[in-house]
Amino acid sequence: MKGAGKIDPLADLSPGSVCQIVSLELSGLLRRRILDMGIVPGTIIRCIRRGPSGDPTAYLVRETLIALRNEDATQILVKRLSNGEENV
Repeated sequence: MKGAGKIDPLADLSPGSVCQIVSLELSGLLRRRILDMGIVPGTIIRCIRRGPSGDPTAYLVRETLIALRNEDATQILVKRLSNGEENV
């Protein structure tokens, strides 16, 4: 997979891509809500699809489908995984 191991914002993933959370650059209530949804460093996430206008984007996190606005997903840093590392 092209770009495997590179650190990018979650919002940059294309549908079908798999990544692992590296860090959260969020603060306040939004950070707490994201953490409560299980989006913590080390979590594997798969980008499923984008909304018709490109926002929001649906992600598969711990067998749960969630939608995040690009504004929020930009503040979540991830490492793209190669095919051999995918566990989703």
